[in-house]
Amino acid sequence: MAAIAEQEIARAAERMRDELVAWRRHLHRHPELSFQEEETGRWVAGQLAALGVEARRPWATAVVADLEGGEGGPTVAIRADMDALPVSEETGLEFASERPGVMHACGHDGHTAILLGVARLLASFRGRWRGRVRLLFQPAEEKIPGGALGLIEHGALDGVERVIGLHLWSNLPVGKAGLNPGVLMANADDFRIVVRGRGGHGSAPHQAVDAVWVGAQLVVALQGIVSRGVDPLQPAVLTVGTFHAGFNFNVIAPAAEMTGTVRTFDEATREEVIRRMRSLVEHTCAAAGADYEFEYNRGYPALVNHAEEARVLAAAARRVLGAENVDDRYPPNMGGEDFAYYLRERPGAFLLLGAGPREGSGAPHHSPRFTIDEEALPLGVRILSEAALDLLEAKG
Repeated sequence: MAAIAEQEIARAAERMRDELVAWRRHLHRHPELSFQEEETGRWVAGQLAALGVEARRPWATAVVADLEGGEGGPTVAIRADMDALPVSEETGLEFASERPGVMHACGHDGHTAILLGVARLLASFRGRWRGRVRLLFQPAEEKIPGGALGLIEHGALDGVERVIGLHLWSNLPVGKAGLNPGVLMANADDFRIVVRGRGGHGSAPHQAVDAVWVGAQLVVALQGIVSRGVDPLQPAVLTVGTFHAGFNFNVIAPAAEMTGTVRTFDEATREEVIRRMRSLVEHTCAAAGADYEFEYNRGYPALVNHAEEARVLAAAARRVLGAENVDDRYPPNMGGEDFAYYLRERPGAFLLLGAGPREGSGAPHHSPRFTIDEEALPLGVRILSEAALDLLEAKG
């Protein structure tokens, strides 16, 4: 690490604990959906201005700022996402969402607070480190096509040599962390299938083409793609999340629509699942005399950490949390993250920071009862600050 002692960073993060909590709670009260984070963006830019950091606004919902250290040296980027989800909060917290049907149900309020904390901490040590830290306050992680691609297109990575980030993770208790030097999160795709049959009276199925029956066969048969069509050593998930059909108990439905998601880790498996889905839908509908629509949208790519940056990020986490609390071979998960786009452009790494209860289990991400242990906030500030300084020194 640069010429700043770990104890100094720890003390600086501890001093801002109350402010980190206040920032996170303000954001939690005022959530905004993907691509709608205009108020959030203005608030973040205002907080940076109070630190003497000038923010750029690539568009109304995005904030980018550079922290300048000593002359020379590389540029390291740190990203936080800012968007909330279309979820009605059921936590009962005193700082619960004030916007009906919108909630920070994935920890992005904490991510934004942590990056503001990093900005404050590194600004307070300006002159004692060399290079530049670029702060990426990104909109729309939760909604494809996501905000990362837009920031990249607007030059957010221009001049950047490495990029890091973290996700508060309810599956890990506060005080622990996980990452690995390879695939950490999955390709995250979605699909839509419409079966078009021929409606009729419920008493005369032979005079109709029952879209519910055809759709039900597809729901069951699609699961066979993973269990019988994919190499069992290659993880894959295919989930049908919605099924809508029919309008009366005694009417054979003329159409059925289903949507879902596919998660894979490698491109070959992804393409094989798509091929088999298309073939299954086509032939199942043809056998029943139904028409169909099949839409498949490739979403975020798999998030693949780079080995050296993962090593540096893990080392920072071990210093902050203790070696026994950091798993640097953490199992990949089937969640999706558009941070993956940054890692396709620059070397970098992404860490999962425990924010669940120390005992028992917390509500899962995207749940209306989701919350985080705010003890994770200063830990996140310390880990990202130390990792950024390490990377600046390594490349300096």
